[in-house]
Amino acid sequence: MSIEVIGTVAIALCLLIGSGFVAVGVLGLLKFNDPMTRLHAPTKVGTVGIGALLLASMGHSFLIGESSMHELLIMAFLFVTAPISAHFIAKVNIHSRSCETPPAPPEDATWSTLNVDEEFEAEVLDQR
Repeated sequence: MSIEVIGTVAIALCLLIGSGFVAVGVLGLLKFNDPMTRLHAPTKVGTVGIGALLLASMGHSFLIGESSMHELLIMAFLFVTAPISAHFIAKVNIHSRSCETPPAPPEDATWSTLNVDEEFEAEVLDQR
């Protein structure tokens, strides 16, 4: 087997794995009812799927003799921003009380997520 055949098989496997992960992420986004459970599908599964697709694109570029580092930059940006955006979306859902409130920790004063004053909470609820 030549290196081109092995590379083509590896690229095909990356494409299949990536598209499978993306499909599972889309189905999870459509299937889950609660915003907090819906949040996990695109951030966890979708990130791995897009990463595999970008890895296949990078492999194809190297296989045909061109260098392509754009995909590596996209992957780095995706892996850095996906957890941050998921965290912010979860905090918005918790603050707006649109989901089930998480259980209180042993020392509630040290947990800053739900530590808001009543005026701010009333203002947010009036906007909805």
